Amino acid sequence: MGYLKFKVEALESFCLDAFVKFGFTDEESRIITDVLLLSDLYGIESHGMQRLVRYHKTIAKGMVKVDAKPEVVFETPITAVIDANDGMGQLAGHKAMKIAIEKAKTAGVGIVSVRNSNHYGIAGYYAKMACDEGLMGFSCTNSEAIMVPTNGRLAMIGSNPIAVMMPAEPYPFLFDASTTVVTRGKLEMYNKSGKPLPEGWALDKDGHASTDAPDVLKNIVAKNGGGIMPLGGNEEVNGSHKGYGWGMVCEIFASILSMGMTSNKCMQGTKGGICHGFMAINPAFFGDAEAIKSHLSKYLEELRESPKAEGAERIYTHGEKEIYAIADRKENGISVNENTYREMADMAQYLGMDIEKYFGKVELSESNTMFGNNY
Repeated sequence: MGYLKFKVEALESFCLDAFVKFGFTDEESRIITDVLLLSDLYGIESHGMQRLVRYHKTIAKGMVKVDAKPEVVFETPITAVIDANDGMGQLAGHKAMKIAIEKAKTAGVGIVSVRNSNHYGIAGYYAKMACDEGLMGFSCTNSEAIMVPTNGRLAMIGSNPIAVMMPAEPYPFLFDASTTVVTRGKLEMYNKSGKPLPEGWALDKDGHASTDAPDVLKNIVAKNGGGIMPLGGNEEVNGSHKGYGWGMVCEIFASILSMGMTSNKCMQGTKGGICHGFMAINPAFFGDAEAIKSHLSKYLEELRESPKAEGAERIYTHGEKEIYAIADRKENGISVNENTYREMADMAQYLGMDIEKYFGKVELSESNTMFGNNY
């Protein structure tokens, strides 16, 4: 299945108008759109525009309550717990990290845990919020159970991504990764493209390796068994227990501290129940913030300039590729899968939006019958 390219401004305008049509305020629509577009700008297709229609479906089924407001239910000078009241994850996440940032500026650290939320986009967005304020940012979230624990055959933990970002020159350090080999969104993209999954990604309902994306996704939804492997694969000899353990670290910051739903209880019926964790750390509480930034910058440069493996042209530090990706996509546009565009067009028709107003007349290849009008 092919791809289309659209200007960032066109996608931004479409998203803003769509979220207002969903019932969000202009400011709320801006926050949600910012999270989606940063994902596509970074090149993380699985969490960008292709999530738009899925969000609409969760709103339509009552899982996401458009008028919900995140509420602080417990607070100390350095911590807080927020109940998202089944609202949009991006709105709860944005509020939580703002609180963490405020606490870090005055107390050195701010830690906020969120319960009763929904999918919040890429974890890196919230770590970036703190980094943009000169702080170290941390963010994680649980999700619907898709990770099969080491030696298991039933998904019990989410993709549970963890992101850390810290100021440096000429660009910050940014690490943002799931604790599974890949995210569910990656499986969805392979499903849309009609391609088999790479070996070492997923397990079938009996715990055997599988490359069948539709079957793995079906089993995740039905909770029949199977799912995605932890980082390190499905055997301890290759480090499976490490991805499994990091998934649990995320779970502790998100669902355990907040007294929320663990991954195996999330996304059942009309309840999302997803939980998030956030932390901001102020380098100024460790000494001279600029000196610390320079210290990190020097080490990152030494990493980039260290000896390369045979045949390798360069060593990247985390966050470097994202900087190049943003520059490319702002100049050349964002690629959107044709089936994602079909979903967007169906949704636009349902919402009474003229999609050609945003993207003009679009020529599509022959329709993939797997993806018809869902409205």
